[in-house]
Amino acid sequence: MSEKVRCLIIGSGPAGFTAAIYASRANLAPVLYEGIQPGGQLTTTTDVENFPGYPEGVTGTELMEDLKKQAVRFGAEIRNGIATSVDFSVSPKKVIIDGEKEIEADTVIISTGATAKYLGLPDETKYAGMGVSACATCDGFFYRKKVVAVVGGGDTACEEAIYLAGLASKVYLIVRKPFLRASKVMQNRVFAHEKIEVLFECNAVGLFGENGVEGANIVKHAGQANEEKFDLAIDGFFLAIGHTPNTKIFEGQIDMDETGYIKTQAMSTKTNIPGVFAAGDVADPVYRQGITAAASGCKAAIDVERYLNETECSL
Repeated sequence: MSEKVRCLIIGSGPAGFTAAIYASRANLAPVLYEGIQPGGQLTTTTDVENFPGYPEGVTGTELMEDLKKQAVRFGAEIRNGIATSVDFSVSPKKVIIDGEKEIEADTVIISTGATAKYLGLPDETKYAGMGVSACATCDGFFYRKKVVAVVGGGDTACEEAIYLAGLASKVYLIVRKPFLRASKVMQNRVFAHEKIEVLFECNAVGLFGENGVEGANIVKHAGQANEEKFDLAIDGFFLAIGHTPNTKIFEGQIDMDETGYIKTQAMSTKTNIPGVFAAGDVADPVYRQGITAAASGCKAAIDVERYLNETECSL
């Protein structure tokens, strides 16, 4: 037997919880399923200092708990569970939770986020929040006048390196290929920056340190006759090898770009399916910040309210 709701929010994090706050205040009785990572990516971050309203900073977990409590205060129903399949070809939309429970929803807000790509080293997990980061904009401030390394060779990696160079005393750009994939403009900026040193044909194979990252184990010319191993002294290790939007269950159901990010219309959170909206990193390959995700969650809830008013008035 299925359950009927007016507004279903798939995924938590700043986008999902903010959408729940606004939807609740609009008397839409939203139901939110937290997904595979309740609270989203920020729960893996130790200190958050760039989210408005927290002048002394806050841990990512505390921030998400505050947003969750605020949503619950206004009447949002927050549930544990993972959306495992959807059918957006019908109205109301059908969403299956944990492979068994069916939800029929007049509107759906997708806020499943995106997952940063890592190298897959055990040390990345060991030092998570202790020197390993996948967001220079989020965590670069903690490495002022320190030495850091950025892994990657594309535009994102170059942008991260340049951003960090404005804070750190030294930035190593670790590139596994003998060239940068970034645009020529970004390459020129990197090569011209006195604080950035590019390490071509190098792979980070491990990290070390007592109470946090103190260095990286590097292999240069891996598998070749002139293979060389050395340790690189650093205080921070930043991954800039891309993100994967959490959109697999929506494939074939909704329009996405070539990398899997959900396409939204103009300045709204509307997708190509009436009644389905997308908020946060799942539809944002550019900014990927907690505050921009929260803002899009607000927009999604307002878009839902207007959609419901329009469709219900037309009946």
